[in-house]
Amino acid sequence: MTRRRLILLTGMAGSGKTTLSGIIHESGIRVVTMGDVIRDLAKQQGMDPTPENIGHFAENIRKEGPDAVARRCVEMLKRGPDGTIIVDGIRSLAEVEAFKDDFDIVLIALWASPLSRFKRLTRRGRSDDPKTWEEFKERERRELGFGIGNAIASSDYMIKNDDGIDNLKPAFDEIMRQIKNV
Repeated sequence: MTRRRLILLTGMAGSGKTTLSGIIHESGIRVVTMGDVIRDLAKQQGMDPTPENIGHFAENIRKEGPDAVARRCVEMLKRGPDGTIIVDGIRSLAEVEAFKDDFDIVLIALWASPLSRFKRLTRRGRSDDPKTWEEFKERERRELGFGIGNAIASSDYMIKNDDGIDNLKPAFDEIMRQIKNV
């Protein structure tokens, strides 16, 4: 039996994961965003979606285990349709491992400089995005504490995304060509 393939995306906040996921989704590939799982769970709890609330909620969920969010996604994905699926928002190697049991995975990291990412996040305007440099640095510390640096360092492919959206899709398409030839 052939296992479904997951393309896991990792990278610091503002590196371009959401933008790339949107581009991929427009091409017809299913996208699941781990941050949406957190935001949906927080909403179900009646929480105001502020940066502090969402951040603390994410930390609390991960007290169940570093792969707690991924395990919730795995169950959802196992019930979904066949075909390649993009999972946006990997934060740790434990999350990567949680997906390996049920799927063939490829891990892609997106990288952009802190200043580029901060500018993107302040323009994006999600309720849980940082409004100040201090909030941005706090979010960085929290995500690095989840182990995202190890996930980025262990990625199968890396996309440098400081140049903007025009290079994002061609870089992803090249990786997909390489994956198909493996």
